[in-house]
Amino acid sequence: MRDVSGKYNTLRTAKATATLKVSASTIQAITSGNVPKADPLGVARIAGIQAAKNTSVIIPYCHQVPLDAVSVDITLHDSSITVTSQVKAIWKTGVEMEALVAASASALTLYDMLKIIDDEMELESVRLLEKKGGKSAMKESGEQLTAAVLVLSDSVSRGESQDTSGKLLTEKLKELKFDVTKTTVLPDDASRIKAELLELCDRQRVDLIMTTGGTGIGPRDVTPEATLEVLERRLTGVEEAVRKYGQDRIPMAMLSRGVAGVRGKTVIINLPGSRGAVEDGVQVLFPAIIHTFRMLKGGKH
Repeated sequence: MRDVSGKYNTLRTAKATATLKVSASTIQAITSGNVPKADPLGVARIAGIQAAKNTSVIIPYCHQVPLDAVSVDITLHDSSITVTSQVKAIWKTGVEMEALVAASASALTLYDMLKIIDDEMELESVRLLEKKGGKSAMKESGEQLTAAVLVLSDSVSRGESQDTSGKLLTEKLKELKFDVTKTTVLPDDASRIKAELLELCDRQRVDLIMTTGGTGIGPRDVTPEATLEVLERRLTGVEEAVRKYGQDRIPMAMLSRGVAGVRGKTVIINLPGSRGAVEDGVQVLFPAIIHTFRMLKGGKH
């Protein structure tokens, strides 16, 4: 079973359809209410909903998904019946299997209830019509955007310890197709941090600056204070998202004071100084954060 613990929740939707070929006399029996096994349409709708809610029991590698909505619509044609299912959930994985199982179970229930009057029925097709949600729905990449990474640590700047978080952050940004123009190590010195941020924003005009380190409550943790002196507008939603994602995994994430915001056309984001924090930060921020650059250029959502 695939590990999805690193994903964050988004609205997921899926729609599927199943087609059951029947005789014209079977359609007539349904519309006139002459089916021996009561109302096949009502029972089939319930069967589809029930099946969607139990998909993880039926399909071994499917995750248990808390569904928010399931609908099953059944349409009668001259010699066929179409079942259309739609499923919604705010969760970490898609719900296409739930939609497919719902459509299949509904069609098979119709088969079961109608076989007494039609022994030539055929389940012609089951297919996914659409699915939405998750990172696959966000097409943004860092192409044609520049980025800089600031590693803020007294010990790393003195050569007493090795930088791991900054290197990882640089690798992750390159994977997202950013042009990482600069990676700098600085001590926990507010004036030097501020000066470097101003240089990157106002003179080098970097699109994205990400810092790692100095966001805690230690006596030398001054990254948020230095960043706030530079920012023109806060992105508090970004700050909340990073902390919320981290705290769902490590309770101490609530102690991070990292800030995020905009100066001119540059986005600045603070992350804590560990590989785990960088992994979490990149996971929750991208590719959604790339949308901000379109907004800064006057684009629309």
